[in-house]
Amino acid sequence: MIEYYNYIKAAHLIFVITWFAGLFYIPRIFIYHIEASEKSSPQKEILTSQMRLMAKRLWFIITWPSAILATLFAIWLLVLNPGLLRIPWMQVKLGFVVLLILYHLRNHVIFKQLQRNEIRYTSRYMRIWNEGATLILFAVIFLVVVKSAINWIFGVVGIFTLGILLMFGIQLYKRIRDKNPDA
Repeated sequence: MIEYYNYIKAAHLIFVITWFAGLFYIPRIFIYHIEASEKSSPQKEILTSQMRLMAKRLWFIITWPSAILATLFAIWLLVLNPGLLRIPWMQVKLGFVVLLILYHLRNHVIFKQLQRNEIRYTSRYMRIWNEGATLILFAVIFLVVVKSAINWIFGVVGIFTLGILLMFGIQLYKRIRDKNPDA
């Protein structure tokens, strides 16, 4: 099995990428669904129906299968190389993976609510929520590339800085959009 380690690692990375693609896009569909629910008939019904269909296809055809396969390949890699579990940066990375799984599961709850047309969040909240996967991705990539659990503290500060910059970007976009609704 060891001779296949790099193939397993490649498959893991491919499914991590497609998992993140789904996690980046599903909140955007949530935003469009929420905004469509504020429109008048018949536009409201047409758009919310389309958003439910798009979300369902993305969630069950791309995101969930990718999450499961990325996780299975990760477990396989750890079984083949259990020494990774003793490395501090890997332990921190796995903590972020737990956050990613929780983020994914929370998106599933929101997905189910919107499939029932239960609007519990604003589009602004969803725009902020949309950045969760980005922050986790930054943390994991820096941990994997730098391979230092000590420097993860600086990474966390950087992630919070990135989060603050993203919030400013969202506010700026909102101002631009308020001035020009077609933006």
